[in-house]
Amino acid sequence: MWNFAQLLPNRKMTIPLRFFKAVMILAVIIESGISAYSQEVYSKAIQQSADTLNAKIENVKSDLDFLKNLKITGYIQAQWQCADSNGISSFSGGNFPKNADNRFSVRRGRVKFAYTGTLTQFVLQIDATERGVALKDAYVNFKDPWLQMFTIQGGMFNRPFGFEIAYSSSMRETPERARITQTLFPGERDLGAMLTIQPRKESRFNFIRLNAALIAGNAIASEIDSKKDFVGQLGINKTTRNEKFRYAVGISYYNGGVFQETKKVCNMVTLADGMTKGFVVDSTESNKGQYAKREYFGADAQVSLDWFLGVTTLRGEYLWGSQPGSSKSNVSPTNRSIPATPDPIDTYNRSFNGGYVYLVQNILNSRHEVVVKYDFFDPNIKVKGTDAKSTVSETTIKTGLTGADVSYTTWGFGYNVRIATNVKLMAYYEVVKNESTSINGYSNDLKDNVFTLRAQFKF
Repeated sequence: MWNFAQLLPNRKMTIPLRFFKAVMILAVIIESGISAYSQEVYSKAIQQSADTLNAKIENVKSDLDFLKNLKITGYIQAQWQCADSNGISSFSGGNFPKNADNRFSVRRGRVKFAYTGTLTQFVLQIDATERGVALKDAYVNFKDPWLQMFTIQGGMFNRPFGFEIAYSSSMRETPERARITQTLFPGERDLGAMLTIQPRKESRFNFIRLNAALIAGNAIASEIDSKKDFVGQLGINKTTRNEKFRYAVGISYYNGGVFQETKKVCNMVTLADGMTKGFVVDSTESNKGQYAKREYFGADAQVSLDWFLGVTTLRGEYLWGSQPGSSKSNVSPTNRSIPATPDPIDTYNRSFNGGYVYLVQNILNSRHEVVVKYDFFDPNIKVKGTDAKSTVSETTIKTGLTGADVSYTTWGFGYNVRIATNVKLMAYYEVVKNESTSINGYSNDLKDNVFTLRAQFKF
């Protein structure tokens, strides 16, 4: 160790050694304190940085959990159609323009947002085409936390009836649903609430599903009256262990009413000549403001077999019941208002039946498939063929029968190919036949066949 006193040239000027040592010790202490303080500040800074980082990680994790539960899907269907004649009335995407027998259109442009939690789900779907933007789905459902077999759903959703209504247009092998489906359930959706009962996936009874709904009965439209319609559906859906064979069956029931805007209610009877069927008006004052009975029954079945030829699918549905309409329309009402102004609509009660059958054949488990579809609809089963007359004779009783009482059959033939995972092309030709009657304008088959060429992109 150095002796600092020896380094001083003049001993008289030497600082006392003790004082020097004290200064040195003080310097060491100060330096140590500064070092300790710096270390403490540094540690706090590190801790604060770690806390900030952890907070950011938690935020990112929360965002990722949200995005994980949020699913965005959609599809666009662009198509070209050609009809037999200008301005035909059609169930193949709507009526054609007055002066056109072919058209381009965006049939559907759907975007769907679905957020799925542990026991809840929120769904919003819109449809954007050249005709405008429309709301298609907007509902929330809650599953019970105990048995997890009861689900309550409210909002705008598909009516639980049959198979074709809920079967997505992005998956369907034909351009449109059957004529009877579009007539009874325009738009497929309605406002209301629904209870679904289905055992959990782990249960041996998971294949059973029961739906019961109370709906407004107006399709995609605001409430127009106080009455609510009931829709019920019971179905089973099973698959063999090797998943080569699938089958499903279901029964459905609809009970509702249509507001009678006037006292005139028209029912089918045998007219004064004792032979001809037609409408007779009941003008009882109490009819006005009551509800005409709207009641449907339905049965559906689907089978699918995966074998060496590819997947073969056969599905069908049959419906019957009573349908209130107007003189010239048998389509379920969607825009009647209360009070009825300026033109009240008389009520025409009809009994109907109809249905459809699909045969879909995948070709050797490839991207190609062919489809044959037959659908039929008789809106008024109490009169057929040439028995359907506008009048009993040129100078006597009017029957009240119109085009709304004419039955139709449609054969459809199609080819689908998936050129990519999310791209599908469709070519489909419909042969539409109306019955020959004595009703004005329907003595012969109308020229209303339609060919559809469609490209679909799905994401």
